[in-house]
Amino acid sequence: MFNLKPLSTEAIPAALEKAMRYRLLNEPGNAESICLDVLHLEPDNQQALVTLLLAMTDRDDKGYAIGDKQIKEVLTRITDEYERVYYSGIVAERYAKVQLSSGTTLGKFTAYDSLREAMTLFEKAEAIRPHGNDDAILRWNTCARMIQNNRLVPRQEFEFALE
Repeated sequence: MFNLKPLSTEAIPAALEKAMRYRLLNEPGNAESICLDVLHLEPDNQQALVTLLLAMTDRDDKGYAIGDKQIKEVLTRITDEYERVYYSGIVAERYAKVQLSSGTTLGKFTAYDSLREAMTLFEKAEAIRPHGNDDAILRWNTCARMIQNNRLVPRQEFEFALE
């Protein structure tokens, strides 16, 4: 159909800044497109991979989510172990937010499970974090607060309370 026009290598830093701006403007599709252009030239560009991952998960609450397979493929390309584990936690946390927004009982149970998964990943990231980087702790605390504020419980505890 169309042959995409390639970026120049010199344009990559500015393109990545634009991708971040599009994310902040709540336009994840534009950010994703820019990242794909960068990755076409530099397939291992870590900043582009992280921004792409975040843009993909930004789409989840818009009714046009990206598949788990695509997200996992991007995660495997993140080379730094801390970053890969940390952003895996971000993905699980964002998935929980989508489940919570569904407003269903099943959504609350799956949100609890996803938040606990995120918390486990953040604990792993915390153990290998760079000195002075407490991002994983901040995210763990956010997940704990979401569970508390939404009074989320594992399914078996809920079912036991009904008996």
